[in-house]
Amino acid sequence: MQIIRSIQNRIYEIRGERVMLDRDLAELYGTETKFLNLAVKRNVNRFPKDFMFQLTKAEFEALRSQFATINENPADSLRLQSATSKGRGGTRYLPYVFTEQGVAMLSGILTTDRAIQMNIAIMRAFVEIRKILLKESDLKEQLRELKERIGEHDVQLSQIYDAMENMLDEKAAERKWEERERIGFRKK
Repeated sequence: MQIIRSIQNRIYEIRGERVMLDRDLAELYGTETKFLNLAVKRNVNRFPKDFMFQLTKAEFEALRSQFATINENPADSLRLQSATSKGRGGTRYLPYVFTEQGVAMLSGILTTDRAIQMNIAIMRAFVEIRKILLKESDLKEQLRELKERIGEHDVQLSQIYDAMENMLDEKAAERKWEERERIGFRKK
């Protein structure tokens, strides 16, 4: 259960999709990010845009600032990752992210025992998140229904309150009438 929670903390929502970063997946699979990305590039036809996409600079900066607020240690924050290149120091690139289907497709190209076990755990984490979101949407629906009922009750309570006020006003008027000073003759 601990590993699933750890994985859930690495799932982000970007472009309306729940995704995982290439560096997080590489760490979970026990490999380097560049080797994960190279394996993907060798099998690029398995990863259409709805399975994997590269973040834009704005998306990456937003994600990095979000991550930096969670972790106060600057060494833990996301950084642009280095890929191997022909020049000095490598080239900078924006990270790739994988949707749930992309992670499932990774299981076909990464076949180490650890990768297989991690893939199973990742799939379970995605399923747990889906369950949580379904429960949350059910709760939202129930809250909406309660608000509607309360609104109806407010109208009914207001009507009851008005009726009670009218009855009290009538009683007060009757009391005043009965307690008035009589005029005229008195019988003895």
